[in-house]
Amino acid sequence: KISLDVEKRSLNQNNTVLTMRFSWGGGLGTRRLLLPLLLLAAWEAGSGQVHYSVPEEAKHGTFVGRIAQDLGLELAELVPRLFRVASKGRADLLEVNLQNGILFVNSRIDREELCGRSAVCSIHLEVIVDKPLQVFHVEVEVKDINDNPPVFPATQKNLFIPESRLLDSRFPLEGASDADIGTNAQLTYRLSPNEYFSLTVPINEEQVKPLGLVLQKSLDREEAPELYLVLTATDGGKPEQTGTVQLLITVLDANDNAPTFDRTLYKVKLPENVSKGTLVIKLNASDLDEGLNGDIIYSFSSDVSPDIKSKFHIDPITGEITVIGHIDFEESKAYKVRVQVTDQGALPLSGHSTVLVDVVDANDNAPELTITSLSLPISEDAQPGTVITLISVSDRDSGANGQVTSTLTPKVPFKLVSTFKNHYSLVLESPLDRESLSAYDLVVTAQDRGSPSLSATVSLSVEVADVNDNAPAFEQPEYTVFVKENNPPGCHIFTVSAHDADTQENALVSYSLVERRVGERALSSYVSVHAESGKVYALQPLDHEELELLQFQVSARDSGFPPLGSNVTLQVFVLDENDNAPALLPPGSGSVSGSVSELVPWSVGAGHVVAKVRAVDADSGYNAWLSYELQPASGGERSPFRVGLYTGEVSTTRALDEADAPRQRLLVVVKDHGEPPLAATATVLVSLVESGQALKTSSQTSAGARGPEAALLDVNVYLIIAICAVSSLLVLTLLLYTALRCSVPPTEGACGPGKPTLVCSSAAGSWSCSQQRRQRVCSGEGPPKTDLMAFSPSLP
Repeated sequence: KISLDVEKRSLNQNNTVLTMRFSWGGGLGTRRLLLPLLLLAAWEAGSGQVHYSVPEEAKHGTFVGRIAQDLGLELAELVPRLFRVASKGRADLLEVNLQNGILFVNSRIDREELCGRSAVCSIHLEVIVDKPLQVFHVEVEVKDINDNPPVFPATQKNLFIPESRLLDSRFPLEGASDADIGTNAQLTYRLSPNEYFSLTVPINEEQVKPLGLVLQKSLDREEAPELYLVLTATDGGKPEQTGTVQLLITVLDANDNAPTFDRTLYKVKLPENVSKGTLVIKLNASDLDEGLNGDIIYSFSSDVSPDIKSKFHIDPITGEITVIGHIDFEESKAYKVRVQVTDQGALPLSGHSTVLVDVVDANDNAPELTITSLSLPISEDAQPGTVITLISVSDRDSGANGQVTSTLTPKVPFKLVSTFKNHYSLVLESPLDRESLSAYDLVVTAQDRGSPSLSATVSLSVEVADVNDNAPAFEQPEYTVFVKENNPPGCHIFTVSAHDADTQENALVSYSLVERRVGERALSSYVSVHAESGKVYALQPLDHEELELLQFQVSARDSGFPPLGSNVTLQVFVLDENDNAPALLPPGSGSVSGSVSELVPWSVGAGHVVAKVRAVDADSGYNAWLSYELQPASGGERSPFRVGLYTGEVSTTRALDEADAPRQRLLVVVKDHGEPPLAATATVLVSLVESGQALKTSSQTSAGARGPEAALLDVNVYLIIAICAVSSLLVLTLLLYTALRCSVPPTEGACGPGKPTLVCSSAAGSWSCSQQRRQRVCSGEGPPKTDLMAFSPSLP
């Protein structure tokens, strides 16, 4: 047992809501069978497009429907999602209140102006929302109201009827027309009361006997030469409306046989776009009279519209109807041509007929493509399935000539998706990469199924918007820079450059230092980098003796969101300059730096070492290679002493004699090999004494100095061994580093590195000309290292 209660609640004159209540009785099996049927019916009822109805001539603000609620949209998201309504033709007839989601009448709707005499009149709306892009289709049916009265072609109709016409003779009349449809256009006619004529009304327009007058009583011109009648047409609307025409009937004498057509209705099919002069039909009429009363002339009826006269011509003699204008199926699918034939009697009589011309459609209209919404440019990180644009296709032809298929070329990475009849969405099918291709030129082709088929194309240029998916990249991961020490502050030493494959702000690269500590100082106190150009500057003079290698990183960041970046390593080698003069070492305790006093016996022979001058240079390489020379005595006297070129040992050149001065002052000049060379002067005071006195003094001094001398000798031995080991390790390291970097030419700083120089020690292998120095090598890892340079005397 199933019962259905239906409650009908009227919302307004346009829409109704039906509330159905179901109840059933019976077993569990009956319920299980009925439930799927009810769910299927409910699903089918909700799956169609949204329909509304509204009467024509409705006032501004008339409620049509709750469009937002019926489409499943929330009121709060209408504005953020850019809710909008589009329609073909006039777009201002209907409007949506974005505050409450109600569709209402915005301007006057005239059904007759909008759809003519079509049985069904509706406004197709496209509702479009973004984020994501969606399109809904809404049909608003415009209901006809009885707002047009019947109208006759003229307000007065003149009829000339001979008095000899027989009873039951018929005289056709042109009926009235009503711009409304349906019941509102169903007309009834009535004739004003009279004793001569009655009215015949056709059931439909194609009835053999049209609207006309039927003679019920013989006419007598002498009794009534003219008759005045009123024909009234009333439509079926509520309230009904009427139209009238005055009939002026003039009673004539003479010709008593009217010409007649062989058919009261002619039907013919005519293809559209036929050439002018094409024969449509040849009419045939006859008149039983003789002479002039039997000669007939063909013509259009007096009430034929000017449009028909502009398209067709009737030959008055032969009755041939030919084409003189353009026949277009899309303009009019059929023509109803009323013709008449008239004899040439003194009182001419006429016969009437109707020609129905059906226009046959030809494929003469190419499809039309319309882009209704365009979301460009599209981001390169857009997901597949993103809707790019909406495309609608239309064809004015009918049948197969109006059936259209659409294609897209090239397809990758896009595709066309059909959303409704002749409505498509251009959808992203696969991921995009702007760096590979920044724009796509697409062509959408619409082709009908006519023979021959016609097509139309529309071109779309889809630009791909950049996203920040590429980090700046340097050409090399590491650069080597050579800079001379004592550079001026702010000296440009190198320029780093990184390239970003993105565009605009995503490719705008800025540079910065990767800050760290260099010893106890910050890296930014040594160097800086220009944020835009990437130029690296030395902020202060660099000192080779303090810092031989400065290793740091420069970071390149783009301006995208989020920003991306990369680092490059710079190794700045500080080259030595000759900025330190040789420094003299004191010979022993109690001596003054730069002055040596020695007692020499008169009996010493040639080659006896008198003293040794010790000096060091804080520079390195050639700049630290020292040589010694004895400054000539004043007066050009030849001194009995000489000094070793690289050892600094002062010795006798011959045996001393009494001619030599007992006290001699020797000046030893110590020079390095830098450019320009720097020098220091040591003074050696030599006193010539007897052998016993020299031995006594020597024993006194040796007793106090034996301990330090012995200790110093041991230290020198260990020092030489350590120097040799460290030097060998350093040379091996430099050779490996040079082999690794040989393919990359070193980059010199703007301050100009010095030329490489070769530094050699003395042939005797003495280390007196060098000094052990602790050099700070600053890299990215580990504490400062000790650098010790050794030079082989065997090199040329």
